[in-house]
Amino acid sequence: MRSGLEYDLAEPRPTFPDVRRDSAWRRSIELGANTFVIAVLSPFIALATDWMPKLLLGLVVLDIPLQLQQNLFFREYDADRGALGGLIVSATTFCLVALYLGWIVKLLANRGREASPPIQINVALTCYLAISGVSLFFAADVALAFFEFFLLLQLYLVNLYVANVVRTPKQVSFVVSMLLVGCVLASLANINVRLAGGDPPMIMGHPWGLPTRVQFEEYVEDGVMRIGGTIGSSNNAGGYFGFVLAVAISVLFTNLGRGQKLLAAAALALGCPALIFTFSRGGWLGFIIPVLVMFFLFSGRKRFFSWKGPLAACAILALLYLPFHSMVSQRLLGDDKGSAESRIPLMKLAFRIIEDHPVLGVGSNNFQAVMDRYSNAELRTGFFYTVHNKYLLVWAETGILGLIFYLAFLGGALRKGWLCWKFNQDFLSILSLALTLALTGHMVHMNVDVFNGRPLAQLVWLTAGLLTAIHRMGATHSSAAAPCSIKL
Repeated sequence: MRSGLEYDLAEPRPTFPDVRRDSAWRRSIELGANTFVIAVLSPFIALATDWMPKLLLGLVVLDIPLQLQQNLFFREYDADRGALGGLIVSATTFCLVALYLGWIVKLLANRGREASPPIQINVALTCYLAISGVSLFFAADVALAFFEFFLLLQLYLVNLYVANVVRTPKQVSFVVSMLLVGCVLASLANINVRLAGGDPPMIMGHPWGLPTRVQFEEYVEDGVMRIGGTIGSSNNAGGYFGFVLAVAISVLFTNLGRGQKLLAAAALALGCPALIFTFSRGGWLGFIIPVLVMFFLFSGRKRFFSWKGPLAACAILALLYLPFHSMVSQRLLGDDKGSAESRIPLMKLAFRIIEDHPVLGVGSNNFQAVMDRYSNAELRTGFFYTVHNKYLLVWAETGILGLIFYLAFLGGALRKGWLCWKFNQDFLSILSLALTLALTGHMVHMNVDVFNGRPLAQLVWLTAGLLTAIHRMGATHSSAAAPCSIKL
């Protein structure tokens, strides 16, 4: 009799499934599915962390001076006459997409767990953006109007994000540090151009191979160049350096860490020569005004004030100024070859346009498109360009309502900055005052220049958002805030 384990060779043997092969196949399928899910979700997981939004926000700040961008559909003729000549797609554009995705992911993840603070919306800025959008329907050149609206929309999103996501002193310190790092990089670019020399009017490229332009401006006197560097024109560069260097000086007065103070000192040491090389009188004025007012106000606050900070700042400024004394004096007191005087006919041109379009304006970024109709013999033989006055430009292009909301936006930022100074929150109050005074100096500079490009507009709108964020911190913790010492 055969046992249960014995079979006749002639009989077919029973078959059993290959358990090991099926298990390996199942594991490989599960592994592939898990890998696919992780690959799909990993960007969202990264955005939900703290380090990725911080990195992206840092890139947004660094993108102000470095201008990592492309001008799509670029129109050289319009750009040469002062208009925004293309559709700007930059590193900020892509960072904003990722930042807002991360913000939405966090809001959804925290829904129901804790009450989120209400979203801060700048009403004046929203209305100004809306007016710019409405101008698309009546602008003489719709493409030019859309170029500016697309840029303003991105800047609005920068302002909205910073105002609502920056919620701690450490985040404020990080944004200011990135401003200083950007100033150091832009200063090195300007100094590199100065040392390298070259033939005007323009050299394409960048000292570090970045896709930005290094520009030589017109000669002021024989052998003296006005250098705009990565920021573009020399006047834009002057406005940028004057703004950020005022903030750098304020860092020396704070109780921030040694690393940030060394960074501020480096920004001053490199940025002051870069500011001088722009030969922008408006930029110099936009730097001197906030610094003088800052010293005056700080001297009245015994809690904050120490003579070490201002003495160090004055020593740095004096040492940096002395080698360029003759060039600065020549620029301020010498013949400017009609540069200042040429702005007066342009202002008259702006008033003629405003007289015909006082309420709605001619459309965003359309000053250049219509100015030929209002030109006269004086302009045809002189400097024919977009008006060198930001306020008149806003009025001519967006009408009286656009100007009112634009001024309300700037005034609201100044008001919040002053209130933050009154909160007495140690380094936050000092930085708020510096940002407010830097913005004030920049507003003075706006009277004599166009400022319709991305770098300075992004700097101003980001600053307004940062002041809103600091104001919310101060309103919440004004009485309980303790001295902070934040190190890099």
